Parts: sequence; C-alpha cells; structure tokens
Amino acid sequence: MAEPDPEPMSSGAGQRLGAPETLGISTLDPGHRPPVMPPGRHVTLRVRMLDDTEELFDISQKASGKMLLDLVCSHMNLIEGDYFGLEFQNHQKMVVWLDHIKPIIKQLRRPKHTILRFSVKFFPPDHAQLLEELTRYLFSLQIKRDLSCGRLTCNDSSAALMVSHVIQSEIGDFEESHCRSHLLNNNYIPDQMPLIDKIMESHSAHIGQTPAESDYQLLEVARKLELYGVRLHPAKDREGTKLSLAVAHTGVLVFQGHTRINAFNWAKIRKLSFKRKRFLIKLRPDLNSSYQDTLEFLMASRDCCKVFWKICVEYHAFFRLFEEPKAKPRPVLFTRGSSFRFSGRTQKQVIDYVKESEFKKIPFERKHSRVQYNSRLSPLPSPRHPEVPTESGVSRDRLSSPPRRHWKESVLVSAEDPTASRTERSSPSHQTNGLEDRKGSPSRAEERRASPRQSRPEHPSTGVASESPRLAASSGHPYGMVNGQKSLDLGSHSPNGRQPSPLTSPLLNDACSVRTDDEDEVRRKRFPTDRAYFIAKELLTTERTYLKDLDVVTVSFQNAVGEDEAAPDSVKNAILATFAPLHKFHTGFLREVEQRLALWEGRSNAHIKGDYQRIGDVLVKNVQALKPLTVNLSKQSEVLLELEKSCKASRRLESLCRDFELQKVCYIPLNVFILRPLHRLLHYQQILERLCKHYPATHVDFRDCRAALADVSEVVEQLQESLIKTENFQKLLELKKDLLGVDNLVVPGREFIRLGCLSKLSGKGLQQRMFFLFNDIILYTTRGITPTNQFRVHGQLPLRGMTIRESEDEWGVPHAFTLVGQGQSVVVAASSLTEMEKWMEDIKVAIQMAKTSNGPSSDLLTSDLTDNKCPEDSSVEAESEDDMTASHGSLERPAAHRGNTMVHVCWHRNTSVSMVDFSVAVENQLSGNLLRKFKNSNGWQKLWVVFTNFSLFFYKSHQDDYPLASLPLLGYSVTIPSDNENIHKDYVFKLHFKSHVYYFRSESEYAFERWMEVIRSATVPSSRARVLNSKD
Repeated sequence: MAEPDPEPMSSGAGQRLGAPETLGISTLDPGHRPPVMPPGRHVTLRVRMLDDTEELFDISQKASGKMLLDLVCSHMNLIEGDYFGLEFQNHQKMVVWLDHIKPIIKQLRRPKHTILRFSVKFFPPDHAQLLEELTRYLFSLQIKRDLSCGRLTCNDSSAALMVSHVIQSEIGDFEESHCRSHLLNNNYIPDQMPLIDKIMESHSAHIGQTPAESDYQLLEVARKLELYGVRLHPAKDREGTKLSLAVAHTGVLVFQGHTRINAFNWAKIRKLSFKRKRFLIKLRPDLNSSYQDTLEFLMASRDCCKVFWKICVEYHAFFRLFEEPKAKPRPVLFTRGSSFRFSGRTQKQVIDYVKESEFKKIPFERKHSRVQYNSRLSPLPSPRHPEVPTESGVSRDRLSSPPRRHWKESVLVSAEDPTASRTERSSPSHQTNGLEDRKGSPSRAEERRASPRQSRPEHPSTGVASESPRLAASSGHPYGMVNGQKSLDLGSHSPNGRQPSPLTSPLLNDACSVRTDDEDEVRRKRFPTDRAYFIAKELLTTERTYLKDLDVVTVSFQNAVGEDEAAPDSVKNAILATFAPLHKFHTGFLREVEQRLALWEGRSNAHIKGDYQRIGDVLVKNVQALKPLTVNLSKQSEVLLELEKSCKASRRLESLCRDFELQKVCYIPLNVFILRPLHRLLHYQQILERLCKHYPATHVDFRDCRAALADVSEVVEQLQESLIKTENFQKLLELKKDLLGVDNLVVPGREFIRLGCLSKLSGKGLQQRMFFLFNDIILYTTRGITPTNQFRVHGQLPLRGMTIRESEDEWGVPHAFTLVGQGQSVVVAASSLTEMEKWMEDIKVAIQMAKTSNGPSSDLLTSDLTDNKCPEDSSVEAESEDDMTASHGSLERPAAHRGNTMVHVCWHRNTSVSMVDFSVAVENQLSGNLLRKFKNSNGWQKLWVVFTNFSLFFYKSHQDDYPLASLPLLGYSVTIPSDNENIHKDYVFKLHFKSHVYYFRSESEYAFERWMEVIRSATVPSSRARVLNSKD
C-alpha cells in the first residue's frame, strides 16, 4: 500500500475514515446520533474499516447487530450506511454477515478475539444512485480491495484502467518516474508487473481529475464487469457439475468458473428455499422457457445453503421492496421454517431520505491520497455536491499544504458518550473552514438572489474545467439554475463530463418508481417548463427510436443477409447504398439534438445566457444537409421491389427473411422498417408545425423553425406520391404473407382499402370471417389450422357491378348488410353500428372506384379454391375458436417474438382497420418514458415505450435492442381515471379492454396530450370517407 507519510497527524480533524488534505464532503445529519444502548455488560469490538484501519467500539452485549452498524456509520457520518454491513468468520470458519436483529452476544462466540470487517453489502446497478461522495469513496475502496484479493477478475485493459483511476486518486496527476515508483512499491492487482506500462498509459490520460472524479470513474468501469459485487458460493447441479451461485440486484446468478452461464430474474422466481444441502429455486410457469419449475443445487452443507438463502432474501427486499417488510407474528406452539427477515431501509427509502432531507456538509479525509491541488482546478472534489461554497469553503492554502500522516492507532468510540465522540470529530480545524459554522456560508435567500456569474469560481477554462463545463456552472453555487429557478443537482452528472440522457425526465429518472405528489411538483419546477422544450424532447425521443430502427436494417438484417450465400449482391448493394448514408446522417443529427437538449435543461452554464433554449437552428442546418439525400429517400420502393424479386427467385432467401422477422429485434414487419426514412420526414414536418404554432413571430427561434419547415415540406411534397404508392405496395406484400390460396395479390393498379372481421350468414348461422377490401375485389377468409397461422381464402366478390344495402330488418340480424354481386350475394354482420357504417362507406367508395377505372383482374383465387369447394363445417369453426382463445392470451403477455400481425389482432379483437388508419398511425408514431401501473398493483414501473403499428412496445430503456412485451391497442379505449380509482397523480391516462386495465403516467402536460392523441388514433380508427372529408 502507500508509503507512510512523513508528518505525524494532529488529533481531531481526521480521526475517522479518510486521509490527506484532499478533503471530500460528507453529510452531517443532525439526528444521526449513536444508538441508545440497552443496559447490561459492555464489550469492546474491533472493526476493520475499508481503508484497513481498525477501530474499537464499546457496546452492550445485548445490543443488536443493527445497533453496532449504526454506531459505525454514526462514527463516520455515513448517511447511506444501508448499503454496507459487518461480516465476520463464525465458528465454522464461514464468512457471514452480522444479523441486524439478533443480539451480538448470540452471534459472536468470542467477541474480544473476533474482527468484524466493514464492507459493501448491496451493490446497486448504477453508482449514480449513490448520492453521497463519502459513499462512493467507500465503494471505491471496496473495489480496490476486491481487485487486490482477486475476487473481482477482468481483462487486462479493464484492470489497468481501474488501477489508473486508483492511483490518480492517491498520487494525483501523472508524472512518469513518480507513477512508476509508486506502482513498484504497491500492488493493486495480482501479477501487476506486466501491466505497469498499460497502467501508466491510462494514468497519463487522467490529468486534472480530482479524487472524487476518480472514484466515480472507477465505479463506472467496475459496474460493467460481470463479477462486480458478486460473491461466489460453491455449488453443484444435479449432474454433479461444479458451479457457483451468486445474488445481485437483478436476481440469482449461476457461474461456471468466473463465467456467468445463467441468471434468474426476481420476476421469474416464485420462491427460494433450502432443504438440508439442497438449495431450491422455484420459477413461475413460463410457456416459452425450457427450464423446469424447480431448479435444485447441491451445496457443501445446510449452513452454506442458509447463508446464501439469507443474503438472497436481503438482496430481494433491499432492491425490490418499497419499505422494510413487517415481522410476522410467531406461532405459540409450533414453528415452521426460518423467521429470518430483512431489517433496515430499502434502497428506495435510502434514496428518498437523502433527497428529501437537508443536511450540513462536513469534510472527510482520504487515507492514501496525496493529491496536490492545482490552483487552476475546481476545488470541488465531487460535482454531486456543489453545495460547498468556494469563497467561504476550504481554503486553497489548506488544500495545497503537505498531506498529514493518517492516524494509525485504534480509537475507542463509546456509545455512552456521544457528545465526546462528536466533539472530537468536530475539531477547531474543521470549524475554521466555514463548513461547520453556518455564519461562514451565504444564506439561501442570498443564494437565490445571487447571479450565476457572481457565483462561478474565477479560474481559467483549463484542466477539469475545460473538460467538464458543468463544474464551472455549479462549483460555486449551491444549486443549479434552471429557467431562473433553484435546482438541486442530486446525481444528475458524472465527473467525466458525460451528460445523463436528455430523455430521462424529471418524473421518471429515479431508481425507484413511486414518489409523492409534493416531490413531483418540486421536480417539475426544477426542469424547463416551456412547451417548446417538450416538443424538442419529442424530437429527441423519436429520433432515438428511429435510429434503432435503422440499425435493424443496416446492422441486423445486413448481417443476416451477408452471412448467407443465397442472398444476391443486388439486394445487399441496394440496402447498403440506400441506408448507410441515412444512418450516418441521423447518427450525427441525434448527437446534436442530445447536446442541445442537455444545454437546454441547464446541465452547463450555457443556459444562463439563454442561447440554447431553442432547437430551430439545429433543425434548419440538418434539414438542409438532408436535402442531398432525397435520392436515397426516393429509393425505398426500389429496395422493396428488389427484395421481393429476389425472394421470388430464391426460396432460401425467402425463408431467411421470414426467419429474420421472427427475431426479437424485428418487432414489426421488415418492410415497415424499410419505409421508416420516408415516414420520418412526416414526423419532422409535424414537429416543426407544432413549434411554429407555439412560437410567436417575434421569437428568436421562429425564423429558423419556419425555414426548416419550408425545406421539409418541399421534400415531403416531392416524395408524397411515391410515399402513397410505396405504402400501398408494402401493405399488399404484408397481406400476401398472411393469406393462403391467393395468386397475384400484388399487381399494378390494385389498392388496399380495409381489412377486418365480419360475421358471414350461412346455413349454419353467423360464422366469423376475415374480410379484405381492395379497389377491385373483396376476399373473405378464415383462420386456418396451419403452422404459420395464415388465413385461408374462402371466396371472392368482384366489385364491378356490385350493390350494397342494409338488411337488418330483412334477416333480423343486428348491423347486417347484404353484398349483391354478379350471380351471388353475401349477407354479413358487423360487431357494432360504427363498424357497419365504416364498412358500408368504404365499400361504396370502392364500388365507385371500380366503375370509373380499369382496375386489375379480379381473379385472385387458385384453381382449387372456390366458395363452393370450401365447406364451412362446424369443425373448422371450433378449431378456429380454440386458436383464437390461445392466441388472445398471447397478445396480452410478453411474447418471445414480435406480436401477431394486424390481421390476427383484428381477428381476435373483432374489429377492422383501413388504409387511412395505417397512414394516420404512420404519422403518429411516438416514444418516450412512461410510468405503468396495473389495476391491482401499488407501484409504478418506469418503461421506455414506443407507439407504432397500432401497438405499444415496452422496453426497460431506450438502449435496449428489442422490446420486452407489446400491447396491440385495437379495441382498447383510452380515458382519464375517475376519482374512485384512487389514482391521485397528474398526467395519467387509462387503457381498458374487457378485464384488462393499464394506467400510464407521463412527465408533462404536453407529453400527456400527445400520448392521448396518438393512442386515440389507434383505438378509434376512422372510416375512409370521414377522414377524406375532414382533410378536404
């Protein structure tokens, strides 16, 4: 470890975890007192801290383990102590955690000879959830310890990078001889010598990085490792294969060696238990899983099982529950099973407690750090705590003084005299720097009145300041300023200057999913409230989804086609030449929009001038750059045609495309992805129209938005006719895959108008049929019993010479109408009056079109399929009903593949969709974060939601490659919850279909209006005639 410092350390200031003059900022909780001890005999316990110092604590033998942990945390002024625990080696030589509930005397056989280790117990998925600098420092010490002992294994590059951050924190900026000497004298990883050059190379890139920033970067690298926070428990499977079990925030993990081979998410686990040496994992039933309901692992002993079971119980409660579980009453006579339960605050409670409370900040010291501060650099060790004043804070003379030697001996901390312990730590040397004395820091009223320019530290834009502009904006002011309002900056920045995603909203970006209304209101006030901001944010969120869709074509499909020799070069070249330039352009465009939104939200000092609270200049520049790519946009139909020709010529390519559409990443039909660039132009046009409508003519952004709108409208007008034809062509290709027994569906001149479910009246009564209306013919089908679930055509009705009339009174069937064609008539009934009106209007329009145009040939059926030769027997109908029931359930639950096509959805929901509805849905695509709540659940779950193709697709985050589940919206109704539903939140809408009820909560009024608008466009489809009239 580090060499001993030359100067002895004076008593007082640093008599707890920490070190040199690189003072960090810890939180002093006025109510954070040592726990009150129960009466009885006291015992002195030795605790080894994360910096390898040992301290003695005087505590009652009757005290619980929680009291000792609270005493240790109080000694360190550690507010987020719930992430930590005390571990020790029991009499069976097993390392176990100190139980919070049991008395210490019942857990430690020889207390005086037992050393307890203070360690990190719960590792959160993201270190940004750790709101205190002291907590992150302790986590970095734990990572350093795990690296040193070989518990955290990784590749050489990651190991060298992590060690470079450690030594940046300890010795400061890179100086070759000093760095090499330090590495030769200190071992941070096993077999360190071969990596010294690589470590030094990484260290040289960290110049200007403060110790707090080094901690942050160390955790950023470590959290991505497979063994981050993992403690392996040896086990065997049923075949005797040696494995290891571990638990993480996500669930139970299975390792073979140091490689993770399986993971069982908490949501999939129904119960964890153990019986003697066997550890049992009982899973929830899953039709798509090949696993058994119960998995069994054999461990060394019953005690090993119980130790692992306990930590699983605690991990589940800490990360998944909203509050500490209540103790169950013990039975009087007989007990069964363990009474063990998690005791303490959950992660959500810890985060809420730190955010909602007002604490005073005091310095803490880092044991090994010898960083000499450069006067040019920001004196803040952590950007997460800009509450430290620069002028009345730690003096720079003090920061640049030589480091003192850390106090090596043990200090006896007694719970009987908390004032003495607190006084000892609150030494005069701490009070003089203005952090203990409130007189030395400006009042909140003065902070609110102070201008941002006056509050910025006066140092040149070099070093860290130049790399991290948010430091310059926040280092001198205790609050970030957003739209002239005070805004706490809790966990929204990273020390490396990486901005958090602009699409994480003030209502949705917490680690936990439930908040109070008061907190929501406070957070809304801290964020931009201008409607233009939310319009620009819609541009950002939809652009992210659009770029992911381009990845499906340019990466996923291109790779699938490239690996197959059957795919002709013409298809590969057409896709590459058309989509590669578009992908490159939109990648750069997305980057610019992200940067602008970050500035708009106030994550740098640029927003103070108001220069970046607009989006028009970014749009007008990129729209002009998009114009030369109009040629690529006009080639979408050529790509579709080339792909269709190649599939006809090669059955292997056709099979490849069909298999690709079944992959998770292809969540909608492949042809729809190919048309995305054309659809995106319509989205730009709509967004710019909303911006121009919102801005007054005098606004600084109005001129740019109007110019960009004119450019986009020009391109849209050029491609409008091509877009209409290409969409119709794409829809015919899609329907062709759903129909069985049809020849030449895709022919020039044929237009798709409507598809949907009607009941056909026959001698056996009303029987469900799927009808397809084109501009020259009507096809009616039923769902066949085929492996592909295609619809088998039963008959065709040419439109030329057809008449239509209502026949409800004639047949006594509600909502019935009769189609009279050449030599045949068909009586059908719709599910509702509205559906009947839609069908009759569209059929009348189609009949009129057939009279006035020379459409394609109406003969579509294969030679062996006629209406008379397809008996509509009851057995087929019964089988179809069984299929319907089975598939209906699959629509409501997450599926392994993308959801059924629109034809299947209409079949199950007994509704219809027109081509006009498809066009409206294309224009109304939307994506963003929403909170979802089920009817009978208490909590809200944050999800990334994409609306497209009449469905909602749910992701954990916008970075996911494929959705977790989908929800087709046809048949659903969207409303606002009533008062008796007890949804006391703003911006909540409700989706309801039969017994299925979902609540969704958006971040703002604008987002709420947009989600309601686009979902209504899918749940309330319009007829062709009414939409055309409204557009006229």
